[in-house]
Amino acid sequence: MEKPDRIPTHVSIIMDGNGRWARERGKERVYGHLNGVESVRAVTEACVEWGIPYLSLFAFSEENWQRPQDEVDTLMSLMFKSMRDEYPTFLKNGVRFRVLGNRKRLSPKLCEEIEKLEKATGQGENLTLIIFLSYSGKWDLQQAACRMAESGASDLEPFLVTAGIPDPDLIIRTSGEKRLSNFLLWQAAYSEFVFTDTLWPDFRKDSFRAALVEFASRDRRFGKVKK
Repeated sequence: MEKPDRIPTHVSIIMDGNGRWARERGKERVYGHLNGVESVRAVTEACVEWGIPYLSLFAFSEENWQRPQDEVDTLMSLMFKSMRDEYPTFLKNGVRFRVLGNRKRLSPKLCEEIEKLEKATGQGENLTLIIFLSYSGKWDLQQAACRMAESGASDLEPFLVTAGIPDPDLIIRTSGEKRLSNFLLWQAAYSEFVFTDTLWPDFRKDSFRAALVEFASRDRRFGKVKK
């Protein structure tokens, strides 16, 4: 597939619609999560192919802990399995893997696996793949403000979990919903948004390219007057 004309530095995706996709097929919600893994793989491969240096995916919010326990358990098991399964592909494609969020709520086993994969892929130079897990924008701002106050510093940004990572140029949300849902509240200040009705398990390379084409048509002025 042809490379889009204008490539953003950082694309972030709110992966939504897994449950609805499953219900439309008479299945449990977890069936949608399982099929959504293929969409993650497709978008990651596209980023490597097209030279997008940062891709971040909103996988599990702080609020998602309120979901039924069996769904939470399945999501965590799926995350654990996916990390192990994708490890060879990450190395082959030069993908650096990172997880950002409140790790205090994750199991020690999952935290250990995350740390191992982050270390093993630390030299990846083609793409930084960021998974936001147990994350919320309000939590991020709160923990950053506390750390800033403790240090006596005057700049909040270095204390956010995304410190050192470019703010997203483009945020895509699937499934037709049009809200941030407590995601990257600080970092999204000048992001472009693309909302698509496509449910996440159906979001593939062609859908991703369409969102990038839409992004390329935007006139980004960052508060300045158009020349």
